[in-house]
Order: sequence, then structure tokens, then C-alpha cells
Amino acid sequence: MTRKLVLMENPMSPVAMARDILPPEFEMLVARPGSPAFAEAMREAEFLVGFATAALDAGFYAAAPRLRLLQLLSAGYDRCDIAAARDAGVPICTNGGANGNAVAEHTLMLMLAVGRHLLWQHRTVVAGGWRGQSNSQPSLIELRGRTLGIVGLGNIGRKVARLARAFGMAVIYFDQHRLSEAEEDALEVRFRLLPEVLAASDVVTLHVPLTPATRHMIGAAELARMQPHAILLNTSRGPVVDEAALHGALRDGGIAGAGLDVFDQEPPPQDNPLFGLDNVVLTPHLAGPTGDNVLARFRNAFDNCQRVARGQAPFWVIPELEGMRRRTPGPA
Repeated sequence: MTRKLVLMENPMSPVAMARDILPPEFEMLVARPGSPAFAEAMREAEFLVGFATAALDAGFYAAAPRLRLLQLLSAGYDRCDIAAARDAGVPICTNGGANGNAVAEHTLMLMLAVGRHLLWQHRTVVAGGWRGQSNSQPSLIELRGRTLGIVGLGNIGRKVARLARAFGMAVIYFDQHRLSEAEEDALEVRFRLLPEVLAASDVVTLHVPLTPATRHMIGAAELARMQPHAILLNTSRGPVVDEAALHGALRDGGIAGAGLDVFDQEPPPQDNPLFGLDNVVLTPHLAGPTGDNVLARFRNAFDNCQRVARGQAPFWVIPELEGMRRRTPGPA
């Protein structure tokens, strides 16, 4: 029996690579959400693969009566209409950590770039300057012996912890799901409450999903708890941080620097005040996508589709939909 699968058209989802590993029992149509071709394909589709979009609302699920799985190629799902998916009985699944290594490495890159003032060094060389030629040369730091505070110790947070330990950093963490003592020993991390993490860390890195509980979880009060020499990193979702409060802390010396891959508004407007600061390093939400993990994303996605086609429960269901009653598809 041929299973109908729709791949949402996106520049970060190369179709040729997807077709190379598409299991033979699937027929794949590529269409852009919102297009007539997409609406037509979803009438019969059992599986939808791609990146989250706000267009997948209650009306979408009603017009896709045979849909059995929304399989994301991303780890984030904040743009998904979770209530609509629950009402429709369609599980939403993330990419199974396919981009975890990339985000962890990007986090360390930002940590080093901010701590070593990489952009200042680059501009100095390009301008014909050299070390010791200016009294304004910033102080550069080493990671060894510093304390890293991880907020959110999921798949990515744990990978960051392992990399940080390799640099000789001490690692503390806060997460609602606390590890056992044996797990903490194995990972060489120690649990602290969020205020303790903020106050004790030289570097704080955020690895939480965007939910109502995490929106602006780092605001003016939280930034005030951090040490003046501390660095804040965010590779999770922009609205986890109150961007106006962060700008104020960076401008006024409340913290020393920040490395951001995500923003409150994406892409950020050109008048974003963070652009005028010298103590930030900014990247365009590219921590996750790499040429190395695109294949892993498709592999995990198609494996999950096969599981559901066999009548098995899918992997990596988002926490809000775990244990829900799943839709029974109608006849083909």
C-alpha cells in the first residue's frame, strides 16, 4: 500500500536528498503551505514533513482528514497550533535531536567569540591595527576554570555540558526535570535553582523551548542577578529573553556580553538597538541547520513516518501531546 506524504517546500529541505532516502512505500509530493497544490495534496496525505508554520491551524486539520503525523524537521515547535493538533488527534514530533550537535557547537563558538572579542580582533586587523596599540583593547578571557550555567538540560543542553567540560569548565544547570545524582555524576554537572545559576555563572546559556512559561524568563530582574563580567548566550528562541532588558544590561554594564542566534522578531529590524553594541555577537538563526545534519533530519522524519504507518507510536512527540488519543484515519 502506497502511503501519501507531503514535504513542505523550504530552501532548507533539499528535495533531491529527501527523494534519495524516501522509503519505497511512500509517495512524496512537495508543496508550499498556503498554495492550492498544498491544499489539494493534504486532502489525501497521511504524513506531513517540514518546518512549523502558523498556517497549520484548526481549519488546516479539518481539511486534512487522513493526516496521521506532523513530523517536524526542526527541534522548535513554538509556531505550531498545539490545541488544534490535540483536537484533531494528530501528534506533532520534533527532529529527534538531529541538529543537537550543531547547536551545541554553535553555542561554544558564540561563547569563545564573545569572550575573546573576536569581532573586535577582526576589525582591528582589517583596519591595520595590532595588539597593544590601543588603550581600548578589551580584556580577553579563557574558559578553563570558569562556571557555565545551562538553563534547560535536554538533548542540546547535555551536549553543551560535555563540550564545556572538555574545555575545563565547571557546569551547573537548572531544569524542571532534574537529573538523578548518578546522572549528574556521569555528566559532571550539578543542579542549582535558576537564581543560583544566574548569580554563580560566568556564562549562562539558554536551551529551553518557547512556551508561555519560558517567554521572557530572562528579564531585567534575572539579568540583574548575573555578574557584571558574565556572558549570556541564546540559541533557543528569541522571546525567551526580554530583548529590551538585555539591551539595557549590555549598554549599562550589567553584564559583559551576549551571543545571540535568535531574536524577538525574525529577521530583526535594522533599527534593532542591539546592532549598535560592541559587546554582542549575532548570528541569523543558523545554529541548527548544517549540511551535515540535513540528512539526519530526513532520516529521523521518514523513520517516524514508517513507525506510524506500521501502527507503532511515533518517537519525539512534543510533551504537550504525549499520551493523547490519536486520530483514526478514514478509508483511502
